[in-house]
Amino acid sequence: MTKDHSHHGHVDHDHADDHSELGEMDLRVRALETVLTEKGYIDPAALDVLIDTYQTRIGPRNGARVVARAWADADFREWLLRDATAAIASLGYTGRQGEHMVAVVNTPEQHNLVVCTLCSCYPWPVLGLPPTWYKSAPYRARAVRDPRGVLADFGVTLPKGMGIRVWDSTAEVRYLVIPQRPPGSENLDEAALAELVSRDSMIGTGLARSPAPQDEMARPLA
Repeated sequence: MTKDHSHHGHVDHDHADDHSELGEMDLRVRALETVLTEKGYIDPAALDVLIDTYQTRIGPRNGARVVARAWADADFREWLLRDATAAIASLGYTGRQGEHMVAVVNTPEQHNLVVCTLCSCYPWPVLGLPPTWYKSAPYRARAVRDPRGVLADFGVTLPKGMGIRVWDSTAEVRYLVIPQRPPGSENLDEAALAELVSRDSMIGTGLARSPAPQDEMARPLA
């Protein structure tokens, strides 16, 4: 296993390890939101729109489209590996937390896993809101110390000879895992390919889904 511990230049984050106290944190956030709303600093409706945008409309869909394009288009894949920020931006996915992207590709020899050991740096423009477990202290610690154990917890068992590289996100660099394209997807178009890509597979805690038999027949490439 190789661990990539780039220097963390995190900004605008709370580095305390209280992410595991999710119930208490939720109450504190709600209380703060109430106070800020009463003082006129925030508009609850606008906040709801922002949350909906990242949680339901963006979610991991943007990233899935990036992966599907990389699977289907060799030139785009090469560009993505060379300059992920520009390649992703060419599809219209830009914004805060996605300024400096790096794409890492899973191969039969190496599996990639992403973590942020100090807080929860995460590529919002392509993956939406970070899942609760990504922000938790146990995940942040164990992903580095015992990545195979973490993957097992997510139901992922890798071949014995496959290496694991752990990438540590920072405020400067965020990572997108390009999972291995599943067998049986050779004749699918990009829209169908995107349906095989999960959020977890783009973090490295999951694998791309295998296509259903009817998908292989119903969505041929043009």
